[in-house]
Amino acid sequence: MSSSEQTIETHPLKPFLPPNAKLLMLGSFPPPKERWKMDFYYPNYQNDMWRIFGVIFFENKDYFLDLPNKNFKEQCIKDFLIEKGIAIFDTAYQVIRLKGNAADKFLQIETPTDIKQLLVQMPNCNNIMTTGDKATDTLMLSMPETAEKPQIGHSSKVRFSNRDLTLYRMPSSSRAYPLALDKKAEAYRNLFKEIGLL
Repeated sequence: MSSSEQTIETHPLKPFLPPNAKLLMLGSFPPPKERWKMDFYYPNYQNDMWRIFGVIFFENKDYFLDLPNKNFKEQCIKDFLIEKGIAIFDTAYQVIRLKGNAADKFLQIETPTDIKQLLVQMPNCNNIMTTGDKATDTLMLSMPETAEKPQIGHSSKVRFSNRDLTLYRMPSSSRAYPLALDKKAEAYRNLFKEIGLL
């Protein structure tokens, strides 16, 4: 199938940008709608992002989960992110799904997100965290050529859009990424400590 016959998908969610945000979390792109449990980020019940947050901040992987309904506590998640100053969007604004699934390796990025435009709305944000390799690679397309791509669990510094940023690369919260939940949580915990959210 030629790319002209394939559907270009535009990001279905608005950027979640608390004005007090210190951290911008960027994934690659949401999964197909039939996988969603809520109209928010990391909506697939099989994705561990909100379990990672539960482990780190509340020592309870189910804190943000509505277990009886196999769902997430969406309002609880949003309130928490606003309180902590954590913004979320994705590095891709428009994509083509080469296989119709959520796998990053089959995502063709058509239009990267305008990172500058997101940061303008968050004057105190000097930290960007990407969740996975595709997200990191896509973010680097927007960064100056001199910027160094961070390795998993590490960071790099960059001057971008008149501000000093620290770029962090975290392990993917997808279960397809072969790392135990507590190990993933440990990597995220170190980052949250470093930027003063813990």
